[in-house]
Formats: sequence, structure tokens, C-alpha cells
Amino acid sequence: MRMMMRVRVPVEGGNAAVQSGELGKVIQAFMSAHKPEAAYFSADGGERTAYFFVDMTDVSMMPAMAEPFFQAFNARVEFMPVMSAADLQKGLAAKA
Repeated sequence: MRMMMRVRVPVEGGNAAVQSGELGKVIQAFMSAHKPEAAYFSADGGERTAYFFVDMTDVSMMPAMAEPFFQAFNARVEFMPVMSAADLQKGLAAKA
């Protein structure tokens, strides 16, 4: 299932992680391990935020995906199922 994973890094911890180089290392390790189909970076609510679009074949993958961000940055991590335009069309065609 395609999931959007939103990772919000608090400012204080994010500043320290940028200065130490840890922020980039953790993100690169995540991307190498989980190969998101897309990754976007922004600010959300005044915090550094990453949006990763991943194929989650089993919900048991959540801890392995989220834990590095929790441990390194005290980040807030959310998972949301998402669909492409083709998925939406397929779902609308199958409506009851």
C-alpha cells in the first residue's frame, strides 16, 4: 500500500542535527533502506518536514521506518494511506 510518511523535526533538535551533519545522514540512510518513490522537504508548522511516499507491504514496517527519526531528532512521524490519480479513478469506478 502506498503511504505518505510525514516527518516533522523540532527546530532545536533540527538545528543541532544540521550542524553535526546527522540530519542528512539519517535521511540518506532512510532513503537507501526504504527507497521511497518520492521525497519532498519543506517547513510545516515552523518545523523542518519531510514527506516520503513509500510502498508499505506490511504495517510491521512502521517501526523500522519511524524509529530512526524518533531516536535521532525526537521527530513527530505520521503515516497516511494515499493514492495516485489512477488509483482514485479505479476506486470511483468500483463504487457501489
